[in-house]
Amino acid sequence: MEDVKIDKKLDIRGVVCPYTLVKSKLAVESIEVGQILEIILDYPEAAGSIPKAMLNYGHAVLKVEKINPKEWIIQVRKEVED
Repeated sequence: MEDVKIDKKLDIRGVVCPYTLVKSKLAVESIEVGQILEIILDYPEAAGSIPKAMLNYGHAVLKVEKINPKEWIIQVRKEVED
């Protein structure tokens, strides 16, 4: 897989729902269409809910990867202006 250029990183380890989604949505809103946000988190439910929500908002989910027993990386490309 090719390396993608990450335009913004969001570390929400230690944050729980619904704040994980709120912070992720605000971060996506702060970047330009076509840019990529990388989210690192440690809340299991958010690893499922954030990608679903981003798809519902019209964005592309490039990666959802469990990087260790407790942490995930999610990469989202902004596709539409919020």
